[in-house]
Parts: sequence; C-alpha cells; structure tokens
Amino acid sequence: MSMTDLPVKIIRSARRKRTIQASVISGSIEVRVPAGLEPSEEAKLVDEITKRVLRKMSSKEVNLTIRAAELARQYGLRTPSSVEWSSRQMKRWGSCTPVDGTIRISNRLASMPDWVLDSVLVHELAHLEVPDHGPQFEELVGRYEFIERARGYLLAKSGQTFD
Repeated sequence: MSMTDLPVKIIRSARRKRTIQASVISGSIEVRVPAGLEPSEEAKLVDEITKRVLRKMSSKEVNLTIRAAELARQYGLRTPSSVEWSSRQMKRWGSCTPVDGTIRISNRLASMPDWVLDSVLVHELAHLEVPDHGPQFEELVGRYEFIERARGYLLAKSGQTFD
C-alpha cells in the first residue's frame, strides 16, 4: 500500500468549533472536524488537509541536502549551506537567502515529478550566484535541460511559475 492509498477516517466532534486536524494513526489518516459542517464544506476541508498530510509524508522521503549538492556539482553552482522543505510557502515554489546560503523549497513540490523539483532547486541554487533574474541568472538556470518544460508544467499545474 502506498501513501496515497491510506484510508481517511473522519471523526466529527461537537467540542471542535472551527478548526480541523489530521494525523496518521495506525495506517490511516484521521481527520477531526467540527460536527455540523455542511457536507460540501467538510469534503473540501478533508480533501485539502489530506493532501497536505500526504505532501508532508512524501517530502520526508527526499533528502534535499544531497539532491541540491548533486545538482550544484552537476551544473557548476555553489552548494547551499542548508536546504529544507517549507510548508509555509504557498505562493512560491522556493526561496533563497544568498547571504547565508540557505534555500527553502515548498513541500507542494514533493508530490511532483523529480525533474520539476530539480528545476526549482537549480533555480534557487542559481540565486546563490546571482540574486536577480537578469541575463547572467538565466544563463545559469538555462544549464538545466528541462527548465522550460518544468516552467510549463508548474504554470499548467498551478497557474504560477518560478518568478
């Protein structure tokens, strides 16, 4: 059974008024919701939180530090001081702080193809060299052979691209 096959168990609580909570317990995703929610609202909230739990689980399977180091070596870019998943990045795919060499990658990418995740990593690695999106930056990012394909994929999937 894969992660995406985990059964979802909905627990309605009269004490819970506004918030929902989900956790993986004994091989299933338990979602606690306020009792009395409209069925359509409950379904929407359960779907959203289930996707979030699955993203978090799948992001634990990818070692970003090793992956970023391999990509940096392969494309002649600087190795970051740290790379980590972020569950807070809902409008960006990644971010970089060149001063301290840190990179954060949205955990929304955990469920996407490897070449898409790699494209965002290369994009952020290039920011360690060039902070803006000028010609020198585009030359560095352009070394990644699937960059245009990945940009198109992200645009089609979510309506947003890297920049």
